Amino acid sequence: MTDQIPTGKFPAARMRRSRRFGWSRELSAETRLSSEDLIWPIFIHDRSEDKDVDSMPGVQRVSVDTLIKMAERAVSLNIPAIALFPSAEDGLKDENGTEAANPDNLVCRAVQAVKAEFPDLGIICDVALDPYTSHGQDGILVDGYVANDATIEMLIKQSVVQAQAGCDVVAPSDMMDGRVGAIRTALDAENLIDTQIMSYAAKYNSAFYGPFRDAVGSAPSTASRSGGKGTYQMDPANSDEAIREVAMDIEEGADSVIVKPGLPYLDVLQRVKETFGVPTYVYQVSGEYAMLHAAAEKGWLDLDAVMMESLLGMKRAGADGIWTYFAPEIANLLKT
Repeated sequence: MTDQIPTGKFPAARMRRSRRFGWSRELSAETRLSSEDLIWPIFIHDRSEDKDVDSMPGVQRVSVDTLIKMAERAVSLNIPAIALFPSAEDGLKDENGTEAANPDNLVCRAVQAVKAEFPDLGIICDVALDPYTSHGQDGILVDGYVANDATIEMLIKQSVVQAQAGCDVVAPSDMMDGRVGAIRTALDAENLIDTQIMSYAAKYNSAFYGPFRDAVGSAPSTASRSGGKGTYQMDPANSDEAIREVAMDIEEGADSVIVKPGLPYLDVLQRVKETFGVPTYVYQVSGEYAMLHAAAEKGWLDLDAVMMESLLGMKRAGADGIWTYFAPEIANLLKT
């Protein structure tokens, strides 16, 4: 005769019941990730041959022809948007980043080429001067310091030419004060009222950006006065400051906001989403991507598992969408 389990010795409520089978785990999952949550950042250059980014395995600087193929892949995987980042030739760089305002620059030509083939694919363009400045800073230097208002004048021109080329969303990543309102006013004045602004509202002065700067060739060659990019990007120690930054950008007309980087700043992401309730995105940056790849190459981590888990964590924290270089791999996994 089977021994009876004494009544009351063990709990009646058992959390493991819903974890017992795959189907019940699926039904009780609180957070879901889909390909429609993804934004795919892509590096482009004005050369015919694609070039590997050494610090980002599997990532390349690609030609416009290759970009078209990648856009086709994004469409086939139901990735709703791509984001373009240029690696400009050194000869096009100067102190003031004037190539950013050239209506025939690489980004504008790339936008036009993609839109001609895939008009319904969203295109997001970075608004910042660092790919185009000879010194690698995100703005115009005056006496060694990044000048806020002078930089905004150039960002306005950059935003307008990108929007006129067909860009759906301009994403100012420069962290100058007041740039969202200035860009919105300029876009509206040019009757570009449907162009969205997705602001890097809480962009931190992070050590996780190194591989990105390799990819676009924007590693600062000079430090601006009193701390380089720390004079305009946020201090990693601060959280309340991020709420003020987001509030300002929303007031100035941002349609959505970004928290950057991702995993080290999930507390900020959660606060932003809970406080404002606006469309909120998070950027899984190059350093996050590189470190997961490096650990997987050592055999220390399962790459598929950790890239999926990291993105689920961002969704759970409140992200409406995620910028990630893993976008096509994640979308493929979600199809299986």
